Amino acid sequence: MPQNPRDIRRRIKSFQSTAQITKAMEMVAAAKLRRVQEAVQHSKPYLVKLQSMLADVSQRVRFVRHPLLAQRPVRRTGYLVVTADRGLAGAYNANVIRRTLQEVRGVDKSKFTIFAVGRKGRDFFARQGYPIGGEVTGLPDSPTYPNIMPLAEKVIEAYAAEEFDELYLVYNEFVNAVTQVTVMKKVLPLQAQVEEPVFGSGANYLYEPDEEAVLTAMLPKFAQTLVYQAVLDAKASEHGARMTAMGNATDAAKDMIDGLTLVLNRARQAAITTQIAEVVGGAEALK
Repeated sequence: MPQNPRDIRRRIKSFQSTAQITKAMEMVAAAKLRRVQEAVQHSKPYLVKLQSMLADVSQRVRFVRHPLLAQRPVRRTGYLVVTADRGLAGAYNANVIRRTLQEVRGVDKSKFTIFAVGRKGRDFFARQGYPIGGEVTGLPDSPTYPNIMPLAEKVIEAYAAEEFDELYLVYNEFVNAVTQVTVMKKVLPLQAQVEEPVFGSGANYLYEPDEEAVLTAMLPKFAQTLVYQAVLDAKASEHGARMTAMGNATDAAKDMIDGLTLVLNRARQAAITTQIAEVVGGAEALK
């Protein structure tokens, strides 16, 4: 650590500027997190109600053939990987990439395809030469349904065309501003999600023109909503992770400032002591 007071003051000023930047980024991330949390809270009831209706209508239809319900022998797997466009969010991006690599590392590249949401994941897998079947980058801080629709439709059409036989979502699930859990959830085929019992699904529905037509129309919407919900969750996790990372960076900068201030005070005291000793020595020499 520098002992020159001028160098110490320069470093203190540098850390003060850094702390101001990281504090501002922390506050911005907190504001963005609140907006995304509202979107997550608004979308979850819709998803639950949609799943409830699908569970009800699937029980009424004895036999329905739909590509999104088809369970096939798994020859190829799809992974929809949700990362951020930017860094400065701690281990947010690294955790998702690492979780995906656990599944695809060492696997023949013809056996899987990756759909990337976010520039960080897209760039990493492209550099490694992994097959990328589709991508979405530049999403707003609070994504809307139309932002996700093109990729969701592409993924669903690819599954229906049997380009792959199962689809997993890999993303950070939001718990709170401090905690995000990296998860991998199976989305396609939809059989398990449609047949899963939903609390409060005992309503008596009337379907027009018939149950099979309604089920056929709703299944793609349900799959798209699952993707949208995962992206919203991931965005909330991103803002929470960035807020925490910038808060930690601000605290670290303040610790460095405190440490450098202590060193500066010691250096000043040493210089004053040296000057006093020189004055005393000079006075003694004049006697």
